[in-house]
Amino acid sequence: MSLVTAFVPIWILTAVGYAACRWGLLGEAAASVLGRFVFHLAMPSALFLALSRMPLSVFDGRSLLAFAVSTAAVIGFGWIGASWLFGRRPGERPIWGMAAGYVNSANLGIPIATQVLGNVSFLAEVVLLQVLVVTPVILVALDRHSDPAGRVRVRRIATLPIRNPVILASLLGVACSAAGLRLPSAAGASLTLLSAAAVPAALVALGASLHAPAPTERVEPAEPAGLAELAVITALKLVAQPVIAYVTGLALHLSPPQLLAVVVCAGLPTAQNTFIYSQEYGVGEAVTNRAVLVTTTLSLATVAAAATLLG
Repeated sequence: MSLVTAFVPIWILTAVGYAACRWGLLGEAAASVLGRFVFHLAMPSALFLALSRMPLSVFDGRSLLAFAVSTAAVIGFGWIGASWLFGRRPGERPIWGMAAGYVNSANLGIPIATQVLGNVSFLAEVVLLQVLVVTPVILVALDRHSDPAGRVRVRRIATLPIRNPVILASLLGVACSAAGLRLPSAAGASLTLLSAAAVPAALVALGASLHAPAPTERVEPAEPAGLAELAVITALKLVAQPVIAYVTGLALHLSPPQLLAVVVCAGLPTAQNTFIYSQEYGVGEAVTNRAVLVTTTLSLATVAAAATLLG
């Protein structure tokens, strides 16, 4: 199966989710319910199984370094550019940078990695990098700017790995792999069945979410400055980040399969967590909402092009 053909099931299932939501077959809360199912149950199961069965010796720090360089460069430029280009206040800049460089390694990452790369091994490394390194940095900055006294909620940051099922499952998977532990057959079979639902449910949820934009999308007009910000964020996310990952990967002498994995993961769209954090802290909600929607819509074509060129 060609790399372009591998995207056909992704497009079909996304369209099925959109149509089902449009015709009212799944109810108004379909995208939210399916998203929570994927995030809390199916995706943690898939990541745990992948990591627990993968020997730690297969981890190659060069691939993760190439991805990390692209992430740091794009988030850093977005963070600074939000002030230089659009006059964003200090409290808004972390969200702007996150919108530009924090990839959707969950809902869209798993189906793309499964279809294009054949496994989620490198995606699991990306998840760990984002949730254990990038997320705390973003949250610390948001906490500091949201608190009148500039305080940081240390307990919130420290307990993030325990409160987030994706992080917890990934850490447990790594621990099981390191210790050489294997699940009982009944537990392994149950998790296998549950993890098999991650890809189709995530894609149907994605399609449903595209039909039902968030309230801010409906009530707030697209100001010219907002459109300019959206264009810059989209270019950073879907063009600059994959290109930087590619150049860095070449400099690190990655093999073709490694380079493909790095570029494909770097070309994933803006994560929905970006909008969730912007809602929680009350900064940049309109921009992040549009960024998630637009980059998600355009990312499949971007990743398909990268996969075709590198395949």
